[in-house]
Amino acid sequence: MKPPFIEYVQSHVVLGDGALGSYLFERGVERGRNLDLLNIQAPDIIFTAHEEYIRAGSQLIETNTFGANRFKLRESGAEEQVEEINRAGAEIAVKAAGHQVYVAGSVGPTGISFPRDEEEFTQDDLRASFQEQVRGLVSGGVDLLIMETFSSLDEVLLALAVARKEAPDLPLIGQMVFPARGRTVRGDDALTCGKKMHAAGATLVGTNCGRGVDAMVLAVEKMSILAGEGVALSAFPNAGMPEVVGNRMIYPAQPRYMAKRAKEMIRHGVHLIGGCCGTTPAHIQEFRAALKIKPVRVQVEGVQVRQEVQEDILSEPQNGGFLTSLEPRRLPIIAELDPPIHLDAEPVLMGAEQLTKAGVDAISLGENPLAILRAGNLGMASLIRQRTGLQTIIHQTGRDINALGLQSRMMEAHLLGIEAVLAVSGDSAAGTDQPGVSGVFDVRSAGLIRILGSLNRGVNMAGRSLKQQTNFSIGAAFSFRPASPDLQIRRLEKKVALGARFAMTQPLFCADEIEQMMELVGHLDLLIFPGIFPLISSRNAEFLHNEVPGISVPDELRAELARFNQVADQRAVALEYTAKLIEKISSFIDGLYLISPLNKWDIILDFIVQARQAGWTGSGRGDAFKLRTDNS
Repeated sequence: MKPPFIEYVQSHVVLGDGALGSYLFERGVERGRNLDLLNIQAPDIIFTAHEEYIRAGSQLIETNTFGANRFKLRESGAEEQVEEINRAGAEIAVKAAGHQVYVAGSVGPTGISFPRDEEEFTQDDLRASFQEQVRGLVSGGVDLLIMETFSSLDEVLLALAVARKEAPDLPLIGQMVFPARGRTVRGDDALTCGKKMHAAGATLVGTNCGRGVDAMVLAVEKMSILAGEGVALSAFPNAGMPEVVGNRMIYPAQPRYMAKRAKEMIRHGVHLIGGCCGTTPAHIQEFRAALKIKPVRVQVEGVQVRQEVQEDILSEPQNGGFLTSLEPRRLPIIAELDPPIHLDAEPVLMGAEQLTKAGVDAISLGENPLAILRAGNLGMASLIRQRTGLQTIIHQTGRDINALGLQSRMMEAHLLGIEAVLAVSGDSAAGTDQPGVSGVFDVRSAGLIRILGSLNRGVNMAGRSLKQQTNFSIGAAFSFRPASPDLQIRRLEKKVALGARFAMTQPLFCADEIEQMMELVGHLDLLIFPGIFPLISSRNAEFLHNEVPGISVPDELRAELARFNQVADQRAVALEYTAKLIEKISSFIDGLYLISPLNKWDIILDFIVQARQAGWTGSGRGDAFKLRTDNS
């Protein structure tokens, strides 16, 4: 028989479970289906998932009721079944848990935006929603309640107040999302939130979901002051930041890496550790081994372009202003700078000036990468063009504006003299640092390439004349995966057919893999710019390898960096590695795409000087592009 949860968690580290939602989708549940309804429609599926987590070592499992409130169930016509669905979810978990595993009743946010519209929903409406859910969970026999994934402090405090009244004898856990800098999307500090949740009745306070492990460690560090005052903390991180591969959402953080970071959080006072989106029983098993926890024995694409316009694009792709501006017999170099997160643009403009003097061919500017707010890249690109005369490449996503706005923005870019666009789908808006943000995605990367191609032909998506043609060099992102390159190459082939004329890759760190990539895409009529990212520390390398989708840092490089205790020594080793890497690939690449770490443009400056002093010419395919344009 398990001891009371409060007694046990104060003196032990309790291992929770991992994600239910993403794991159920991975096991074949249809995406888009309401998972909470499975408690009454397919209880065996939920029971099996609980059982697998318990077998992996979970000492606490959560009910499949995260979204089982009247507002979210209304979309499925099940708003009258709130208590039934929650009670069923609790009973399934209690049955799987037996007498040794704790069951936490999961309560998520209502989905109502805060601050709320007084005319639409009253405080009593929201209170009643939480009451229904809590009553169902309590009647189903849960050991405790966990309020999780809240981004609004006001809402989680309301949920805790209702739970404390409805279940005065049950332990409560309050968890919020802190996507960046240890703050919620509304700017509330993790420590402040933790204090207020504890004051509202939460026995444990903590965090779950968010933008991966690294961001969560920071939030836990801020809350560690509470741990020093005797308040146990909880942490359920995502398995890194997701990307869509095929029809699947892939999370990159490996179990061993997450277990290592879990140890860090435990040192800061975390007594309940588990996983959120993307974590699986494999992650929990690794946690159990790393934390030396004994296993519990198990008991009983968007808007389409008009067809005639699309065919016109396919027949005559154009090279555009950036590609035709490249100097002959010289290795083309793109340098990336991020627009500032504030309104002081001068440091970025100064960096652009210095990079221009060093001999870079274009400055590339991301569009709110990782969905973190920055100054607009179109305005920054125009300012850089005015100050330096250099070509600029703006990254354009389909995340933030609809197809109408995208066309308008690209017309504006043409009027401002921009001649290159990298078409990308855009990072998920789930990790944004701004409240109330959601992704639009009328079009994704392929659809955006279609739009750019039609604008280069002088027509919009409706086939109407623009009276002029844009002169964009159309770029595509290329995520090369050495172990299984076929899918990504097929996607790149499609983008080339739609009009892409150059590609920029994710950061690559191995010369042999880059050479393999260049050989495999040699049949495509476009220039490939391998991404080169100079690492600046061992921590930086581990973060990129484990939490950023599509990036793999070689084991031997990470091990070499870890040999040094001082960040300065780690950086020296990493920069020497980068210089040698560039030299090794200089003869067979079409161009170089240098990414400034943390916007430190001075770090990549030396590599540009290195390339220009060496006189490297690369593959020479850029000369063929220019010759073809000159003769056309």
